[in-house]
Amino acid sequence: MKYYIIAGEASGDLHASNLMKALLLEDPEAVFRFWGGDKMQEVGGTLVKHYKELAFMGFWEVFINLKTILNNIGFCKKDILEYNPDAIIYIDYPGFNMRIAAWAKKQNFKNLYYISPQIWAWKEKRISKIKRDLDALFVILPFEKTYFKEKHNYEVQYVGNPLVDVIQEAIQEKDDFRSNQKLDQNTPLIALLPGSRKQEILKMMPTFIKVIQRFPQYKFIVAAAPGIDFEWYQQFLKDESVLLVQNQTYSLLKNSFAAIVTSGTATLETALFKVPQLVCYRSSFLSFQIAKRIITLPFISLVNLIMDRKVVSEILQNDFTVEQIEKELKSITVSEKREIQLKDYESLNQKLSTGGASVKTAKSIVNLLQNKV
Repeated sequence: MKYYIIAGEASGDLHASNLMKALLLEDPEAVFRFWGGDKMQEVGGTLVKHYKELAFMGFWEVFINLKTILNNIGFCKKDILEYNPDAIIYIDYPGFNMRIAAWAKKQNFKNLYYISPQIWAWKEKRISKIKRDLDALFVILPFEKTYFKEKHNYEVQYVGNPLVDVIQEAIQEKDDFRSNQKLDQNTPLIALLPGSRKQEILKMMPTFIKVIQRFPQYKFIVAAAPGIDFEWYQQFLKDESVLLVQNQTYSLLKNSFAAIVTSGTATLETALFKVPQLVCYRSSFLSFQIAKRIITLPFISLVNLIMDRKVVSEILQNDFTVEQIEKELKSITVSEKREIQLKDYESLNQKLSTGGASVKTAKSIVNLLQNKV
């Protein structure tokens, strides 16, 4: 069968690539055309656009790039019509994907969504479009199945979280990270994960660099986003004590004593690696003012949302200061808060179930397309 897949971010590229591998096991004649990244390309198929051309975040950033976004939507529709797939698989990235899904439904394409739009956080009215436009929705957070059923009377399939499998595999792999980076074997490493988009990295890194100067006993290592050129980061790294690595985030986390993480998927990844963390986020003033009026969630990190309580500290917007980050970093490196957080991570793992998300989703997709369900 022919699959058209749309992933607009680095995390989507990862999960889509694993789904593609699973689909090939269920459907050996599967052919892929996709919007995504390097990991999807490694599996095979035709890359239409790389996600690094699509990554706009925040209300203001989206507004000023609206023409580019609309051009991409128009191009995507034309490309789908020419390819004429058996199914379109949407991976997260709801602002773009839900627009395509609404159009594709009218064209009688099969719409399958993997990693749900987070309507429990904001834009809850999207549920009407989800019910209207999607043929199946596969969710990866344990509370989502109950949320959709009890609040919206909509059946979804909880397939487990794909990160469970990805990270278990990474943990078992042989690792020579310290040796390869020529790092002292006894110096504790602190991972800095400043985000995957230039807009957010520009907001975070100057403050992070000031924090680093207050902790000479640690080696800080920045995980560069895969979709951003290595050279772009050099503007932040005048301090030679800071190391930058790319495409090695999991190796870095495996060897880290603690982490400072920009909110997003990375917060859950860090927890699954059992690395104590603090979560930071800062956006433009306008984006933050809009967001706080329409998002009513008590937390922004996936760890806290899944656990439905504060497990990791969140330092946001005006609180995002050198002093506050210094205080919280000390608390997860030299106090009992570190052990408490590690214990909470065990409970988190239990909530996420046993894994196998990609395989479960692939089986369901193939069965659905073959009219077995």
